[in-house]
Amino acid sequence: MNSQPTPSPTTQAFDWNLIRAFLAVVESGSLTGAAKILAASQPTLSRQIGELELRVGAALFERVARGLRLTQAGEALVAPARQMQLAAQALSLTALGQSQQVAGTVRLTASEMTSAYLLPEILAGLRRAQPEIQIELVASNRIENLLERQADIAIRHTRPSQGGLIARRIGELGMGAYASAEYLARVGGKVDARRPQAYDWIGYDSTDLLLRGFRKAGIPVSRELFGFRCDNHIVDWEAAVAGVGIGFAPNVTAKRWPKMRSVLPKKMVPPMPVWLTVHRELRSSLRIQRVFDALAAGLLRLVD
Repeated sequence: MNSQPTPSPTTQAFDWNLIRAFLAVVESGSLTGAAKILAASQPTLSRQIGELELRVGAALFERVARGLRLTQAGEALVAPARQMQLAAQALSLTALGQSQQVAGTVRLTASEMTSAYLLPEILAGLRRAQPEIQIELVASNRIENLLERQADIAIRHTRPSQGGLIARRIGELGMGAYASAEYLARVGGKVDARRPQAYDWIGYDSTDLLLRGFRKAGIPVSRELFGFRCDNHIVDWEAAVAGVGIGFAPNVTAKRWPKMRSVLPKKMVPPMPVWLTVHRELRSSLRIQRVFDALAAGLLRLVD
């Protein structure tokens, strides 16, 4: 505005918020009216107009008795600003239309065991019901970052702590320690939890999750208790099925192998919570909602 020295133009890209402020002042003829249109404060709008004038390199308004009037430079900016407004509106409508389309891809992430043994039947039903939805599944024990859009929906076993996420607790999966009938025959037919060192245990390589679990149950053990260690939980389970030793799995998964036997009291193996998580913004997508609801219904049938 012309109460300031004539600014010098810059080549910095325009911020759409500055254009919105400019058009609001054009439409209302004053900062007060523009503030009502945009639900913003007058100081904020004054700052935005001043910044835009710096970008343009000229004053855009001059003060008159009844408010603000466009300068010649301001008049020249109105037409391209209107074009930007129309383009922004078209983009918004396109995005809204996309969010209400069912056809498209949804990217999921879940642990290896969940991906291999719990999700296939759920996803088969989803594909039959919604064949236009394509599924990408990231099977990983690493927690993907939904805020960075590494996945659209995550199935997690700890409560998400990040803001901006919607998390629904589905329930708990009962867990157990299992060994094959052949292995049990080799060690006398049963496992005495008071003598863990007498048995072969299957554990993880780079995490102390099982160590902490044993200690919480009042059994202090070291890494060396686990004679076979691998961070891939599917490999661990297959090793248990082959008779390498005692491994851990959700009860609903272990039931698929008739020869696998539960070897520890239930109270010694805590259940695993199941959380279904989605980015807050993505929850408004009809496609995401369909997949989220299908996963929730399927997982609810599996939890205790």
